Amino acid sequence: MEEERMSDVRLIERWLPIAEIGIESLRERTPMTPFPAPNRLHVWWARRPLVASRAAVLASLLPADTDPSSFLHALGIHGDPMAARRRIAAADRKGERLGKDAYGYPRAFLYRATKADLTAVGAPSKSTVLDPTAGGGAIPFEAMRLGFKAIANDLNPVAATILGATVDIPQRLGLPMVKEYESIGLSFRNRVRSKFGDAFPDEPVPNTRPDCYLWARTITCPYCSGRVPLSPNWRLNAAGRGIRVVPTTAGGPNSQGRICKFEIVDKAADHSGGTVSDGDATCPFPDCARVIDGTEVKRQAQTEGLGEQLFAVVFKRKIETRLKSGKLGKPKWERGYRAPVPSDDNSGAIAASMAEKLPEWETLDVVPNEEYPAGTNDDRPRQYGMPLWRDMFSPRQLLGHGIAAEVFREMVEEDRSAGRLSPIRRAAYVYIAFALDKLRDYNSRMTRWIPNRETMANTFDRHDFAFKWSYAEMAIMIDGLGYDWAIEQTGKCIKELVELSGSGGSKDGPLFIEAKSQPTSEVVVSSKSGASLDHVADGSVDAVVIDPPYGANVMYAELSDFFYVWLKRTAGLVSPELFTRRLTDKQSEAVANKAHFKGQKGADALANRDYQEKMAAIFAECRRVLKANGIMTVMFTHKDTSAWDALTKGLIEAGFIITASWPVNTEAEGSLHIKDKAAANSTIFLVCRPRPAEQGDETTYWEDVEPLVAQAVRTRVEEFQKAGISGVDLYLASFGPALEEFSRHWPLKRGTPRPEPVAKKRRKQAELFEEEFDPYAVTPEDALDAARREVKTWRLNQLTHTKGRGDLDATTSWFVLAWDAFKAPVFSYDEGLRLARAVGADLDGQLIGKICEKKASDIKLWDSATRAAKSGLGPADGSRAMIDVVHHAAHRARTRTLDAALDLLKDAGIDNDPQFLAALEAVLEVLPPSRNFVGFDVATGDAKSAADDFDALEKLRRLAFSDKVDEPQQLSLFVEEAA
Repeated sequence: MEEERMSDVRLIERWLPIAEIGIESLRERTPMTPFPAPNRLHVWWARRPLVASRAAVLASLLPADTDPSSFLHALGIHGDPMAARRRIAAADRKGERLGKDAYGYPRAFLYRATKADLTAVGAPSKSTVLDPTAGGGAIPFEAMRLGFKAIANDLNPVAATILGATVDIPQRLGLPMVKEYESIGLSFRNRVRSKFGDAFPDEPVPNTRPDCYLWARTITCPYCSGRVPLSPNWRLNAAGRGIRVVPTTAGGPNSQGRICKFEIVDKAADHSGGTVSDGDATCPFPDCARVIDGTEVKRQAQTEGLGEQLFAVVFKRKIETRLKSGKLGKPKWERGYRAPVPSDDNSGAIAASMAEKLPEWETLDVVPNEEYPAGTNDDRPRQYGMPLWRDMFSPRQLLGHGIAAEVFREMVEEDRSAGRLSPIRRAAYVYIAFALDKLRDYNSRMTRWIPNRETMANTFDRHDFAFKWSYAEMAIMIDGLGYDWAIEQTGKCIKELVELSGSGGSKDGPLFIEAKSQPTSEVVVSSKSGASLDHVADGSVDAVVIDPPYGANVMYAELSDFFYVWLKRTAGLVSPELFTRRLTDKQSEAVANKAHFKGQKGADALANRDYQEKMAAIFAECRRVLKANGIMTVMFTHKDTSAWDALTKGLIEAGFIITASWPVNTEAEGSLHIKDKAAANSTIFLVCRPRPAEQGDETTYWEDVEPLVAQAVRTRVEEFQKAGISGVDLYLASFGPALEEFSRHWPLKRGTPRPEPVAKKRRKQAELFEEEFDPYAVTPEDALDAARREVKTWRLNQLTHTKGRGDLDATTSWFVLAWDAFKAPVFSYDEGLRLARAVGADLDGQLIGKICEKKASDIKLWDSATRAAKSGLGPADGSRAMIDVVHHAAHRARTRTLDAALDLLKDAGIDNDPQFLAALEAVLEVLPPSRNFVGFDVATGDAKSAADDFDALEKLRRLAFSDKVDEPQQLSLFVEEAA
């Protein structure tokens, strides 16, 4: 009976509460609240929200007639998050804070569905869910919490170790393992402290302790022999405190003793200027002050190694407090900054310790000796003198990490010899290894100081190895910092994971539900290629839910080697099967890694093809293991159309069709403030089934299918917009229904050949690798183009409040839609090109140099003042484009008066032109409004000048066009938010 019901249409193919899921996804990452425990346990990149993962898993298994309210309850959404968001926004506008209970219920991810919840929604028992590229484990973690069998696989051994520690161990070993971890952690800290206790000098002032040391990398000026400390700025906090660099010129250029000293100053005006910008250094010595080319900086880094110089110490001052009774209360610690003093320098003692320790460590393989790979996408570590992985740490940092690895090894071997290395103790050691990784992430030369927050950023606050000219070093042996902090923080994560998994006890509440009411789960964790899951039987999986690698977005293997080289010397002692390679496997990884094709023509195209083929192989394996009526839900976030094209080709080649799609806002907190550069926030859920045999391989003509694709987009775009999807995300959301219709009719070809694009001809001349152009070929990119055109028409009709197709010329349409889609003046050139194609404009010939400029791989829109300064304004009569008239009027109003602007329009005979009025109306709907009309600064940075245009144009509308052009609807939206 159950198998029969499972053959029906699934809930995710008919309905998904995308607005509610989106809000809850953002709540998981709300600032000033703890991220979910899986996110904090260990670094992994591009994680999906737990609630979105739970929704994808559960909706992929439930029948289409599932009760919506019961589904929301099972997700943990126990209120109206949309109404709550409106209340919070209104309060924010008034400067009020509604507090932690603003939503009226806990964050959804904290809730674990009970057996009663699952019965209420009709969840099938004994279902199996597979994630073949599980990464940080959000999807299998939620499958396990729902009581389904979870198969979690990832090629990367670091990810596989995280999967075991997140999905399997907490629910299997529970609280006894937590106690084992705490016992080992205490012993570990005591041993490390005895070996490394005097590495940080005492503070020179009583009742203070060091908190953090701020270092600048140094080079020798090739012109004056001065020691140059490198830092892009010298800020310490947002209040203006910073550093004044005081050069000691000694006997002049090329004399001995030319070094810099440092003073703490309290005003930004007293800060010294940065000594490095865009890779070029500037000598701070006044008798030199020469610019040092970046090639010389790299030459010194690679041949001599960069030096480093302490420029500030962040300390904490102990302040006694007293209770009302007069007794001493808990002391407060007040942050302060000081300049270095001679007693801070214990580099000689550290060097001596390293000289004694390193040979032994190398012999016993305690510290990494692996080279940073030469053939990678990010070679900055090598460029700046870090050819070995251990070079990413200063001598004192490496000494601390080495001692920790040494103590770890000693404790494991003692337990092994004594027969104490039980499964639960092995698991506890894995978590100790994670704690040490946490400390390495926060204590390397790749960290930095964040002045606005007065705290450290970790090594991977970005998904790359961006070089840090200055870095922050944690005082790791101070009580509450370093090892204490890392082990305690990891311990908190483990406890929360146990509680989230339903193994935490019997207290009432969302985290402590009676064990008898909880579903139980089987978990299988593996580390192999997602294209070769030989441990999973044919037709044995009910649902595949996959968050695949996103093209060239993140190079997981390259990044994870930072941890792998240490984990194999710690966790590898208790789980050796995962750490058999020198470094992680990059050749088998399903990413668009152009480093694999370095030196070959067309490296990008080759990398994209390689990614497509690897994803097709993974999808084919998913089809093999899926039951005949199984569902595959793919979660995908990427603005780059080439990644969408490759993913869809891979799905189609593997024999899938797309049956539904849903956009969910999962990536970042929304903001009323316009930022400088565009970003996509939505994850698209693509729901797939194996292509029915009866669909066959008969070719369909694209000319017959294109109208169906357009209709599919038109049908869904209003639904998406009502759910809060806007801007560039509205275009991304339209890709789903477009690809649904496209995949249903595959294979496709053109009945009428298309001409070869000029850009393609140019690439053929520059690249040896280029597929032969087929004028009859159809690709997913064609469906995406059709989707853009439909969204373009939809939005222009809304923005001009008309049904008038073609009311706006191509140039004006592009400008309006660019602001509407990207909500920022800077966005990707490739996305701008695709938008130009949708409106029928020539980006390079018609737009760049007239209303925008190309900066590297980006486009930057111009405001009226910039266009005037660059002589980019066209004729004021609109003969070239109506955006010219609008910008002429805005510029005249900004630089002269509103009456002067109106006179300009009248003199041009354009003030009553319907196309001008439509252009004015549309521009006022998309530019960021000014403070004069909404009461605060919506725009910041480069977007501020666009708000000045809005200010001038809205005043002009009110003066002369209020009877012809409606008030911008966006203003009423701001009023509603403020109400």
